Amino acid sequence: MATCSSSSSGSEEEDEGFDSYRKGGYHAVRIADSFAGGRYIAQKKLGWGQFSTVWLAYDTQSSKYVALKIQKSAPEFAQAAAHEIEVLSAIANGDPSNEKSVVRLVDHFKHVGPNGQHPCMVLEFLGDSLLRLVKYNRYKGLELNKVREICRCILVALDYIHGELGILHTDLKLENILLCSTINPSKDPVRSGMTPILERPEGSGLSGATSNIIEKKLKQRARRAVARISEKRSTMEGVTHASAKPARCLDGIDLRCKVVDFGNACWAKSPIAEEIQTRQYRAPEVILQAGYSYPADMWSFACIAFELATGEMMFTPKGGEGFSEDEDHLALMMEVLGKMPRKVASSGVRSKDYFNRYGDLKRIRRLKYSSLDRLLVDKYKFSDTDARELAAFLCPILDFEPEKRPSARKCLQDPWLNIK
Repeated sequence: MATCSSSSSGSEEEDEGFDSYRKGGYHAVRIADSFAGGRYIAQKKLGWGQFSTVWLAYDTQSSKYVALKIQKSAPEFAQAAAHEIEVLSAIANGDPSNEKSVVRLVDHFKHVGPNGQHPCMVLEFLGDSLLRLVKYNRYKGLELNKVREICRCILVALDYIHGELGILHTDLKLENILLCSTINPSKDPVRSGMTPILERPEGSGLSGATSNIIEKKLKQRARRAVARISEKRSTMEGVTHASAKPARCLDGIDLRCKVVDFGNACWAKSPIAEEIQTRQYRAPEVILQAGYSYPADMWSFACIAFELATGEMMFTPKGGEGFSEDEDHLALMMEVLGKMPRKVASSGVRSKDYFNRYGDLKRIRRLKYSSLDRLLVDKYKFSDTDARELAAFLCPILDFEPEKRPSARKCLQDPWLNIK
């Protein structure tokens, strides 16, 4: 699913397509369209997701740029929006000074259009996702002091939503954490000195959705043409692949960030789904269907920290001949973290699908056991000291027993976060 958040990053996927602009679907937006009685004026499209599109808008009341999230109009999407608004309202009400590293809901309303009534959320405008940051850094690991800075922000957010509000995010990943400002200042409407568009430009008969799709297709053709030329040139000159080039410098980029996208969030006292979390960030108790709570978010956090430090996902499971993606995921976990305790292996509804009565995987028998610090040294070329210290921080959070994982508050006190 494409990411849809209060970001300048927009979606990482292709466009949403014309056929979704119909009854029950997306609302077609044109530049300078107004919402909420003229308070918000659409400026440009930021991105889209399965449920909604997101637009940069100008708030004429506060004279600030905001992200306007416009939900599809079908009843099931309206229900999802109502839940998200409930969660975001609780987050905003408990954080009046806006310092808890969580995206802020500014306003919400309903907008009636040709395709139905669309729930709308107005969120503070934020910058690029951590995924965009990792891509910008050419999938190299970030300097550890920068990883620490980002980790502190995420942990402040988790401590707030877990400890004070009783909310689980359930879908923490790089795409759902946004920098407070854009990597490229020219993409930021404030820092670039962008003048708000308050009236529709003459001759703009095309809807924003239509013109955006046409523009994207033209850009895609141009990119393909440039790629073909570059490929020929590379072959002729023997140029090495881009990934072999040194990572770009991140100095000067503001690494303060916020957790976003609470569309899948739930109250800890009433979980809403058996299967949560994006695959690579999924905790073992979720795979086994052994119940989950705050420690599942903490597992995802540890996976994010590893990814920031190395540039690669910690676990990328794949199904194979005779075994499932889930079983491969459990095998990958155990190869780095050690054998899963038998009481954990047998604790879930799906335990018997994967484990025998001795606590061994049924279909993947030969595991290549290592350790997290050895992996960091051997594969990612960390120094022994850096590897040992990072592993000491991450391993407790990656404990197979959820109740043994430290809380976000406890992690904030960890010595690793304060190494200079």
